[in-house]
Amino acid sequence: MRITSLLSGDDFETVCRTPLFEGLPRESLADLLDGASARSYVDDTLLFSAGDRADCFFVVVEGAVRLFALNEDGSESIIEIFSTGASFAEAAMFASGRFPVNAEAMAGSRLLRIDAAIFLRRLAEDKASAFKMLASIGRWQLRLMGELYHLKAQTPAQRLAWYILQLTDVNAGAVTVRLPYRKSLIASRIGIAPESLSRAMARLGDLGVKSSGDEVTIGDVEKLRRFCRT
Repeated sequence: MRITSLLSGDDFETVCRTPLFEGLPRESLADLLDGASARSYVDDTLLFSAGDRADCFFVVVEGAVRLFALNEDGSESIIEIFSTGASFAEAAMFASGRFPVNAEAMAGSRLLRIDAAIFLRRLAEDKASAFKMLASIGRWQLRLMGELYHLKAQTPAQRLAWYILQLTDVNAGAVTVRLPYRKSLIASRIGIAPESLSRAMARLGDLGVKSSGDEVTIGDVEKLRRFCRT
């Protein structure tokens, strides 16, 4: 089930902070979002399938969305998981015009759906915003490349520690964080097998990290950060 509504003030504030729209004047962004609508998803819901026409793109206002591909045997390979404040599917709109993978909104999510035709028409009329968006995309791409390099150079335990540390702004002492989604999805997000996640969590236990359900307690944040840098 999904519930559709107009864009609220809180929705707009979240969209303003997305990397894609970072730096755009609020008036320009409001104009670009003409015709957009926010939708709340009570259950896991398929948004689009690979090969569908890319007639829109999305911003995650709340919750998470997973992009996945179907293998020949019918199993799924998770490509990416987007959480609050991220935009996705815009590349397909600008490039091939078809979605290359499948997307599913996870239960409890709220998404902004932006119509491609209206957005592109408005963007053509506002070249200053178009250039600012290109700069934002470039900065985001550099950040993703840095993240990919960071992950590939680390052990599974370091990857998990790095991921857990991204869930808190605390720089020292102890803190408890809540995992935002299932551990199998987290394993795919950081590029390790689900069974490796359990072993990685056990390894972090030696560093004072304890897990109970979806809650993870870090005994010493700075100690865990040093572990990620070794």
